[in-house]
Amino acid sequence: MQVPASPVQTDIVIFGGGIAGLWLLHRLRRQGLDVVLLECDALGGGQTLASQGIIHGGLKYALNGVLSPASSAIAGMPERWRQCLQGEGEIDLRGVRVLAPHYFMWSGGGYRSRLKSFLGSKALRGRIDALQPAQYPPFFQGRTLEGALYQLTDFVVDTPSLVQTLAAPHRDRIFQVPAEAVAAVHDAAGSVQQIHVMASNGQAVTLQAQRYILAAGEGNAALMQCLGGHLQSTLPAMQTRPLHMVFVRLNHPAPAFVHCIGDSFGMTPRLTITAHPSATAPEESVPDGAGWTWYLGGEIAESGVQRSAAQQQDEAARQLQDTFPWLDMSQARWGSFFINRAEPRLPNLQRPDTAYLHAAGPLLVTWPTKLTLSPDLGDSVCAELQRQGLTPGSAPSAAAALAAHFPFPGHAVPRWESAP
Repeated sequence: MQVPASPVQTDIVIFGGGIAGLWLLHRLRRQGLDVVLLECDALGGGQTLASQGIIHGGLKYALNGVLSPASSAIAGMPERWRQCLQGEGEIDLRGVRVLAPHYFMWSGGGYRSRLKSFLGSKALRGRIDALQPAQYPPFFQGRTLEGALYQLTDFVVDTPSLVQTLAAPHRDRIFQVPAEAVAAVHDAAGSVQQIHVMASNGQAVTLQAQRYILAAGEGNAALMQCLGGHLQSTLPAMQTRPLHMVFVRLNHPAPAFVHCIGDSFGMTPRLTITAHPSATAPEESVPDGAGWTWYLGGEIAESGVQRSAAQQQDEAARQLQDTFPWLDMSQARWGSFFINRAEPRLPNLQRPDTAYLHAAGPLLVTWPTKLTLSPDLGDSVCAELQRQGLTPGSAPSAAAALAAHFPFPGHAVPRWESAP
């Protein structure tokens, strides 16, 4: 490795080009800070594009009738995202496709499912509305439903267009750097002082930043090992919660966007369904739903980690047919994949309630924990940097030095797009 005699300067290096890193890149550059983002693969290729794109307001965390910290923290997120989608929030997201302006919850006919839905609706009174048959969305119109159908404040965004919209204004600050190409240099006290990023030609760019932000999801574990130095023992541990997500291509005239509440004692919806158009589908074709890919999460994804791909797909087919007997699945094409949800470790693998930030010396370790909490993460990081008194430096940006050796990463595609 040929290391330059003097490092290039920047205020902040962000590791990770998913929703967390891209959101922070926007927020911090708006504050006048010089920021570069390093991504080891393609933008959004981890948890971001594996998410269902639901911007939710906490209903799924209040099915026991209690407003938990999670439901309270998330309550204001849909409205905040809507402001951004209208170009009036902290980030202009007018280029993002909204796949469903409303999300729904159906209790079904079972006693426990009706009870959980009732308790959740009472806990979130004023943010959830029970619908009459004339108000049903297209997928349910003309159907006689047992139980109740509720309209939530939640909605669904197209995650590929979200990644593209976030990245577009900052292409000159986003670089593809393989994980193995990053090496940290620590000072005498053991704190990270600078990093070397090695190009394929054997030359290296040495970056010296005021702060290094870890926003790489599951990749944060390796980054903490690389950059932690003497701070290693003070850094947070990471936990992963595995999911086995299912997708199915259906030719149905109206896609479903709904939580299906089951009769189990658990508080996770039995099925959480979204639908996603092909990347090649023109935007005007979105409303008809034909040819969309349905994407299944919820309890089936959590319990499905114990099943093979074939078993999981068979179980999903059984549950869909049982839940929606009017669906014609004779031409359905199925697929599934495993994904880990990465987050800070909590006792008993509990789920974090809010976006997470841990500051240790020049390191900031972050997880949004949920797509919908990205604005909350941005608030936390900006507030922490203000508390620390961080101000923009006066040195030339490091972006030009990186651009000479490292390309723009490109955009990842959802797993179902590459499936046969």
